[in-house]
Amino acid sequence: MNPTRRRRLLWVVGLVAAAGVATALVATALQRNVAYLYTPSEILRGEASERARFRLGGMVSAGSFKRTQGTLDSQFRVTDGDAELAVAYTGILPDLFREKQAVVATGRMQGDTFVAEEILAKHDETYMPKEVADKMGAAHKKHDVAAPGGAEPAR
Repeated sequence: MNPTRRRRLLWVVGLVAAAGVATALVATALQRNVAYLYTPSEILRGEASERARFRLGGMVSAGSFKRTQGTLDSQFRVTDGDAELAVAYTGILPDLFREKQAVVATGRMQGDTFVAEEILAKHDETYMPKEVADKMGAAHKKHDVAAPGGAEPAR
């Protein structure tokens, strides 16, 4: 093989190797930032990893919100109609956060409590994340109860 072909071959091999490394780094970064959405029932059935970061979606249970006096620590329970899960959060809650409203929390499980890093609340009367709406709709249908907003249960 002459020196020119050898040099070209080394350049091609080097470019392919660099592209492979770059692709692997991008895929790893994207995978770490993916947060899957689970309902309390799915979490209690063990579908979510104990150590993984994920999103918890559901409704804030009535009468469950408590704030530690003089701190930003708050505790509440999230339900999907089948199960409830305790949530702990330290920080400023969104203005529209309240009981009996949809919420999506991002965080990790610690024992039997979901420790949230971020809380998102619905922004108007009709908004609910699609994933949460689908799962909540299935729970309402399963229990044969009216969906929020007065709609009749799907049959």
